[in-house]
Amino acid sequence: MKTDTEIKLTGTQVLIEALGELDAERYISLLTREPFDYTRWQRDLWTERSIEDISEKAMHFHKAAGQE
Repeated sequence: MKTDTEIKLTGTQVLIEALGELDAERYISLLTREPFDYTRWQRDLWTERSIEDISEKAMHFHKAAGQE
């Protein structure tokens, strides 16, 4: 059985062989980025506005777009 370190080294080598050094590094960085928390973003997005204000603006936008 391989150790975690051996698996990481083999995986890195395979990525570099398949993608080249630059794209392998980009691939790893894509996997390790902090995940986007949509729920938290939505909760914090309109903290200064009331539900009524948001609803009113949404209805105005909807009507202005011709989708009555």
